[in-house]
Amino acid sequence: MNSERIFTFLRNDPRDIFGTGNGAFEQLKTAFPRLKLVARGDEMKAIGPQCDIDHFGAKWDVLIWHLERYGKLSEEELGRLLREEGDQVKLRLEREKVLLYSQHGEPIRARTKGQQQLVDKIEENDLVFAIGPAGSGKSYTAVALAVRALKEKRVQRIVLTRPAVEAGENLGFLPGDLKEKLDPYMQPLYDALTDMLPYEKVADHLEKGVIEIAPLAFMRGRTLDKAFVILDEAQNATTAQMKMFLTRMGRRAKFIVTGDITQVDLPYRQTSGLRTIQHILKDVQGVAFVHLTADDVIRHPVVKRVISAFEKADLSHPDAPPPSTPA
Repeated sequence: MNSERIFTFLRNDPRDIFGTGNGAFEQLKTAFPRLKLVARGDEMKAIGPQCDIDHFGAKWDVLIWHLERYGKLSEEELGRLLREEGDQVKLRLEREKVLLYSQHGEPIRARTKGQQQLVDKIEENDLVFAIGPAGSGKSYTAVALAVRALKEKRVQRIVLTRPAVEAGENLGFLPGDLKEKLDPYMQPLYDALTDMLPYEKVADHLEKGVIEIAPLAFMRGRTLDKAFVILDEAQNATTAQMKMFLTRMGRRAKFIVTGDITQVDLPYRQTSGLRTIQHILKDVQGVAFVHLTADDVIRHPVVKRVISAFEKADLSHPDAPPPSTPA
């Protein structure tokens, strides 16, 4: 006698499993030939022998776990999940150090030693500074960690901020409303988010406040509880701004501060807070520093060589122009 059981997608869109075509659904039916599977709305009905339904239920739990953690499920990965036992799946993904999957189904993971150190340090500490050159993946890795924490429900929201130095922290002189003023400046953070989440979901999260992107000046007076907060381009924050930002940390919060101390855009005679903070917090428990180098750069090979050349240059101060040569 056949049994029947209904499985729900809970907070997941059915298209996350089945995609836009029927390939993934056909995989499921092929893997369980004795079951009749019927998908309607946000439910999946399985009809057939009880032992097969129980087996399907165990696989279903793994599929939902994968979606909750990584946000994406390609047909190739679905095939692997169907072949492997649940514990094997989790061990494999842990071994492969996959953080989540991009919108193109590609696994996002730490690709260098420095990036992996950032991943490890944020697990052990609530406040991590990632300092390194352009192209070393510090901001992208930080956003990936924030999205993963949100998917796993370890935090309730993501807050991304930057010191708006180029706009002089005076956005009123720029045309448009607040969002239009901020969008171009915050574009790198938008790009990272939309690589990891569907554009519609990013827009929905922004509208509901689940994701917030704002200039550093807007952080004053707030307490950020149960949030994953990233301060990007922190080399352009003053010491006072850095203190203001760090004291926003609330309960169950994770903070990552990223920056490149060789690219300070602060006005002359203003000191980068990212420089001074390394001495102030070097021995504080729960705070970690990760220093990325040219070896972590994953852009065009020329970028790595350019960074190495600057590191070897004999400049008396990293912000000072090179000495002029006689005509």
